[in-house]
Amino acid sequence: MDSRQQQMQQWLTQALPEAAAALQWTDLPQGELAPASADASFRRYFRWQAGERSLIIMDAPPVHENSEPFVRITGLLQGAGVRVPRIFAQDLEQGFLLLEDMGAQTYLQYLQQGVTDAERERLFAGAISSLIRWQLASRPGVLPEYDEAVLRRELALFPDWYVARVLEREFSPDEQRLWDAVQQLLLDSNLGEAQVYVHRDYMPRNLMVADGEPGVLDFQDALYGPISYDVTSLFADAFYSWSAAERGQWLTRYWQQAVAAQLPVPAQRSAFLDQARLMGVQRHLKVLGIFARICHRDGKPHYLADAPRFVRYLREACADDVRLQPLAELLDSLGIPAA
Repeated sequence: MDSRQQQMQQWLTQALPEAAAALQWTDLPQGELAPASADASFRRYFRWQAGERSLIIMDAPPVHENSEPFVRITGLLQGAGVRVPRIFAQDLEQGFLLLEDMGAQTYLQYLQQGVTDAERERLFAGAISSLIRWQLASRPGVLPEYDEAVLRRELALFPDWYVARVLEREFSPDEQRLWDAVQQLLLDSNLGEAQVYVHRDYMPRNLMVADGEPGVLDFQDALYGPISYDVTSLFADAFYSWSAAERGQWLTRYWQQAVAAQLPVPAQRSAFLDQARLMGVQRHLKVLGIFARICHRDGKPHYLADAPRFVRYLREACADDVRLQPLAELLDSLGIPAA
């Protein structure tokens, strides 16, 4: 047991009675702690379990992680009618939260086991409904803006980490010219979209299987930004592959429901799909940089195993959109294969 776990054990002696009272337990049985999951950040999750009763402890060391946004955005999501974990106890100074246990199976794990078409339909129909409800609750001035400075910082991850550390090179002058053109194209499109609440990692790994709509996790980095971002993340996932045809069909399903809900999406389906494509390119380039950083800075090389999926997304986008010719030329020049 490391020092953080010892600290967490001490905190739990005070936090568990608060949860028991909120859940109206008549007793507080002796439970056991076990690792629940870890992610790409410094956060860790543990499950406290006593028979059929279970709770989740988030361990977010304050020197690395600020848990205040998680608490605040939990309230926003709950207010929008999105299913998120209840918070039973919190200690932001120490970096501990005691949360509702939303189960042990994410959408990603469930899909990887193999599901029927009908079950996959149920899962993603629920995910779209939750997303639209979240977006309908949007108000300016509540969350930080997903502005040009943020978008540029994210795009810079590609040359700073993927090109520099994975490819072990820098842009040539011609490549820098191509990169500048790509950035301007993406920024013009992304910043031209209508703005709503953006989860920023709305993907199967962060959605929990449940009856009805999913349980939603990992939302602490939410911003106010482009409306196509979250649905693009959902169907161009970091860890689960969709065919281009399937992605187009599901994006169209979302667009139809967003129009019906009077969300500010383009009136023409083709215009929305064009926005989503360029939003996806921004995200794919960012994620390639993030996975390279996690590998080389944080010592977690397995993330780079998913890099080819993002290269494939980028190549498909280039094939579908003549505006992305500079990106196709850049990928060719860098020697990043199409496969």
